[in-house]
Amino acid sequence: MYRRPRRNRKSPVIRSMIEETRLSVKDFIFPIFVIEGNNKKEEVSSMPGIYRHSIDLLLKEIEECMNLGIKAFDIFPAYPEDKKDKYASESYNPETFYLQAIHQVKSAFPEACIMTDVAMDPYSSDGHDGIVENGKILNDETLDILGKMAVAQAQAGADIIGPSDMMDGRVAYLRESLDIAGFKETSIMSYTAKYASAFYNPFRDALDSAPKAGDKKTYQMDPANLNEALIEAELDELEGADFLMVKPALAYLDVIKLLKENSQLPIAAYNVSGEYSMIKAAGEKGWLDSEKVMLESLLSIKRAGASIILSYFAKEFAQLVK
Repeated sequence: MYRRPRRNRKSPVIRSMIEETRLSVKDFIFPIFVIEGNNKKEEVSSMPGIYRHSIDLLLKEIEECMNLGIKAFDIFPAYPEDKKDKYASESYNPETFYLQAIHQVKSAFPEACIMTDVAMDPYSSDGHDGIVENGKILNDETLDILGKMAVAQAQAGADIIGPSDMMDGRVAYLRESLDIAGFKETSIMSYTAKYASAFYNPFRDALDSAPKAGDKKTYQMDPANLNEALIEAELDELEGADFLMVKPALAYLDVIKLLKENSQLPIAAYNVSGEYSMIKAAGEKGWLDSEKVMLESLLSIKRAGASIILSYFAKEFAQLVK
């Protein structure tokens, strides 16, 4: 035999030299939850090791992560029901704790990259990403609220706006709203191919943001569809997106690869709450080595073509490589 591929696997040094895909702490954005109050830290019951922090403890958590090399954070707010209404008006209230959190984090850590979430569901009494009328999600009427939300977040200090709502035309609307308000440097990471997935439930536990009625299938994508992601990607590019995101990640590696092969924009992938919780639960049961499965899963997302990975494993990965 002239060709023996095993010769290139015979030692750790050789295997390391010819690695085709490598993970770095620089690849990650760490999603993190903020709540109102002081000195509060609440573990998300369905996400072991993930917490909701009040702003004072959020600052300590981010400082700890920064020391581990994590420089990018996606901050999500968890609001009580009494702050929610049909039109998500709390989302652009300048006194709301979420905007205060963004401002305080950016003031304390100006070198950090702060991403925010643009969608109505954390603030909506209906639990949907858009305005609900007679059981229907109104697309165009929702855009005005999303625009106000995005501008308020940019004013608070957000570096990247993340529209997760999946309303048609929202990237163009947000880009125009940000530009008119003087935030031409604020980036947009569009949730381009966000699927109507069963993997989101632990996240909805964290924010208490599940729909009160119906589902999100009229605006989030059908898991059966692949080429539809190309339509969404083309529109988002034309409308001014700076990054394209696929969500979830592990069950949609083919979508990540497809967008990577058909776009010049950086591709992000959201390794979502359900993907995190499954690995954690199996690890707690002793059914899997959760650390090894974490690394293999994150590597597969990078190998599929994601330049950026949003993952609840970010801090654990950073601690491991440290």
